[in-house]
Amino acid sequence: MNALLISKLATNDYVGFTFFVGCMAMMAASVFFFFSMNSFDKKWRTSILVSGLITFIAAVHYYYMRDYWAENGESPTFFRYVDWILTVPLMCVEFYLILKVAGATKKLMWTLIGASVVMLVTGYWGEGVDRDNAAIWGGVSGAAYFYIVYLIFFGEAKSLATQAGGHVLNAHNILCKFVLIGWAIYPIGYMAGTPGWYDGIFGGLEMDVIYNIGDAINKIGFGLVVYSLAVNSSSNQQAA
Repeated sequence: MNALLISKLATNDYVGFTFFVGCMAMMAASVFFFFSMNSFDKKWRTSILVSGLITFIAAVHYYYMRDYWAENGESPTFFRYVDWILTVPLMCVEFYLILKVAGATKKLMWTLIGASVVMLVTGYWGEGVDRDNAAIWGGVSGAAYFYIVYLIFFGEAKSLATQAGGHVLNAHNILCKFVLIGWAIYPIGYMAGTPGWYDGIFGGLEMDVIYNIGDAINKIGFGLVVYSLAVNSSSNQQAA
């Protein structure tokens, strides 16, 4: 059945192409992260494991989203949000894991996770349930997003990263840029696929292509930043 669905993808179906490439890229990243875990000090293995889980969960969902698109020719909104409700909180967990060396508490972790869940649930409600009020739900989702931005750029997370210094601070700053710039792709995709005051700005864009590119950049990129932190930290310990 899967072979039949894949054969339906036309050569000019760039949306289906991004689903297929996204699936393969996420799976390749998962293999890379999982096989590299034992190369690092124990304190970084959980971070690398989470990076692998993020891309593996995404790869599985992209496998189903690719087939859904091929069979129905419409956006797999439900599958996408199921993926996000699992992977985005894990991306927030990465902040907690790298900042544990500076004394990060589980309260910070759950605060970030809670904000991400609000962001995603309200986003889904606007995109998949109450589309007539999509702009309002998108505004609530955006407020939760900016709360996450505040916490990592100016709040407790930033203070802990500054206290840790060195490679941890550098990794934290790069992850912050992913959240500020990379995650900003998702509101554009949301506005491209829902009705609202922004129709004339983003209405002509292809929502799924925006989402697929954003997922690949952010999820794989997050993992590579954590991987680089583990490599640099382990190299310093060996040199010492």
